[in-house]
Amino acid sequence: MDYDADLDAVGLLCPLPVLKARKRLQALAPGQVLRVAADDPAAIVDIPHFCAEAGHELAATDLSQSPQIYFIRKTG
Repeated sequence: MDYDADLDAVGLLCPLPVLKARKRLQALAPGQVLRVAADDPAAIVDIPHFCAEAGHELAATDLSQSPQIYFIRKTG
């Protein structure tokens, strides 16, 4: 999947991957995609929950590898 920005959250524990994703998304325009790489076991729950609460689209995930990869599309 194509993306506009990348966030390496490997080694960060909850809540840092979500907090850093929130900050990075602020700099993006609506419709742009942030790729997040995270290895925190809680990210599997935290990132989808963050997207749902903030109104962003969790466009794709790859949980079959470590780190897990999340693609978050910023909404308007």
